[in-house]
Amino acid sequence: MKTFAKIRFYWGAFVIATVVGLGMIPLIYLFPRHKGMIMHKLNRVILFLLGAKIEKVGERDPRAELFLMNHQGIIDIITMEAIENVHWSWVAKKELFETPWFGRLLRRGDMISVDRQNKAGLVKLFKDVQKSLEEKGRAVAIFPEGTRAKNQQMLPFKPGPKFVAQKLGLVVQPVVIVGSKWILNEHDRTAHSGTVKVIYLPAVDVANAPKDWYETLRRQMQEAVDREARESGINR
Repeated sequence: MKTFAKIRFYWGAFVIATVVGLGMIPLIYLFPRHKGMIMHKLNRVILFLLGAKIEKVGERDPRAELFLMNHQGIIDIITMEAIENVHWSWVAKKELFETPWFGRLLRRGDMISVDRQNKAGLVKLFKDVQKSLEEKGRAVAIFPEGTRAKNQQMLPFKPGPKFVAQKLGLVVQPVVIVGSKWILNEHDRTAHSGTVKVIYLPAVDVANAPKDWYETLRRQMQEAVDREARESGINR
């Protein structure tokens, strides 16, 4: 059984690389005004070919400007792009922008890079988020853990999203994603068919929120992760 899961992993990696490299990247170069729609549709194709379905709980708050999500792997991004019809600005580490394949997609998709090694990175993040919201009219999506978690326990949140949200007085919506690691596990290189569950938690207006809003938000996200594992048997 594990051998089949290994084979599915390489099939999944092939599907993602092929759809991105031969479909998504050329099309957003040819039709830059429609890159959001192109990404949404082709990410749905990827999930279909991987044998994955999406279950959605709650709704995206139309006021939300910054979305905070837990992170397990690339399926998180594919799922959110497939389920939504808005063109987000994703925040990703600078190193990903330098890769030959997905880096081109990030650059052409006009996403936001963050340099964790540079002390000025936080200032750049602030300016890039502000520009995305005010000039491009695009909400921002970020993984506050900063990297992929390997188990059920969420990692401590980085201070960057809190700093940006408070300085700009944003409306922040947390989104919990469970089941994506079952679809494609990049740690042990296995894959399965199944369902990714996306849970939209209530948005927070940071300008009018208590001082501990960021810590409360993380606790609520962890509670949602634990509840799904306990009641539905769906892990992160």
